[in-house]
Amino acid sequence: MRPTILLVEDEPDLREMLAELLELSDYQVVQAANGQVALDLLGTMPRPTLILLDLMMPVMDGHELVRHLRADARYQGVPVLMLTAHFSVEAPEGTVGLLRKPVDIAELLTAMAPHCAVS
Repeated sequence: MRPTILLVEDEPDLREMLAELLELSDYQVVQAANGQVALDLLGTMPRPTLILLDLMMPVMDGHELVRHLRADARYQGVPVLMLTAHFSVEAPEGTVGLLRKPVDIAELLTAMAPHCAVS
């Protein structure tokens, strides 16, 4: 069974490109354009293996989505890997790390691997 990644990114071209690269790397990817869409999707899908989350988005940003996830017992243990183009930002509390955009796909896959091992 392939690990399921919830990819939350507001930039459509980047989201599509990342989804395609992840699918080629044998991940199942569910896409959301912002944190609110992600919350709505979480209620309709199996628990994701990992959430790949953009920090700055309209409607609901990454910080707010992480707060919602950590307040909900169903998602407290789901690893969240944050993405951002901002260089002055540190990995927010409640996440397993932060990668800078533009994302190096090898670096991304390496950062995801410990959280996506299939047992």
